[in-house]
Amino acid sequence: MKKTVLFVLLEQYADWETAYLSSALAMLGEGNFEVKTVSLSREPVQSIGGLRVTPDFDVLTAPLDYAGLILIGGMTWHKDSTQQLRFLVDHCCNNGKVLGAICAASAFLGTLGVLNKVKHTSNSLEDMKQWAGPAYTNEANYLWQQAVRDNNIITANGTAALEFAQEVLLALQAASEEKIAEWFNFHKLGYYAAPLPGM
Repeated sequence: MKKTVLFVLLEQYADWETAYLSSALAMLGEGNFEVKTVSLSREPVQSIGGLRVTPDFDVLTAPLDYAGLILIGGMTWHKDSTQQLRFLVDHCCNNGKVLGAICAASAFLGTLGVLNKVKHTSNSLEDMKQWAGPAYTNEANYLWQQAVRDNNIITANGTAALEFAQEVLLALQAASEEKIAEWFNFHKLGYYAAPLPGM
């Protein structure tokens, strides 16, 4: 039975932050994963780059038997309406599922208090503190890294789509660590610079 990974896409979502992870789940996952999309409603959402997606689910109809919940960054995470996603995030954390958030979506987790007991990163510490306010109390565990995985929670900044994808793949155990490393190096180093398998 395929494992479902839910991608949360809001209006003006960062389309490049979906590409590496969704394609790697299909290629490395050997048919064991399927990606489904969730938004605040079933109305189409448009990415920063103009790609329109009609979500598979809204927040009320999203399935709860998923392997991972992935919050894709974008331009509208600061809106009050995103608080509708609190139930999904809480369910994910309370049931030990993989939770990933990149770019502005990682700061959104700060507003929910999700990052107060784990190592994490985001676009900047100052943005996190300003946006999340008193709900965020874990400045000591903010790491200035592209992507951070602590237990089942993965955070990343908006320039780290590839690093984010790698950490989520590892958390989901989508393939062996060796295969995930090969995939990462191929995309990070380029066609001619990446070492060939077995070399």
